[in-house]
Amino acid sequence: MVTPVIIQVVFWIFAILAVIAGILQLTQNVLTGVLIIVLGPLAVRVYAEILIVLFEINEALQDIRGGTRMRPSLPASAPSGMPPA
Repeated sequence: MVTPVIIQVVFWIFAILAVIAGILQLTQNVLTGVLIIVLGPLAVRVYAEILIVLFEINEALQDIRGGTRMRPSLPASAPSGMPPA
């Protein structure tokens, strides 16, 4: 699957941008800069993981849908152990 690789590349780009933004913010406010450096990549990681989970859910649902369509319908019969009516 190509999507997790793309999401990982985007994650690294935004994580680096968050660190750069935090370093630039250090000149204005040290506390805010440190928080951006620490929490920025963490927030980007959580968002990336949520996206990966959503794509995996979508893939699983497609597999389920494909599996139920390809299975032939079973003839209606009495459950085993019960005499036919």
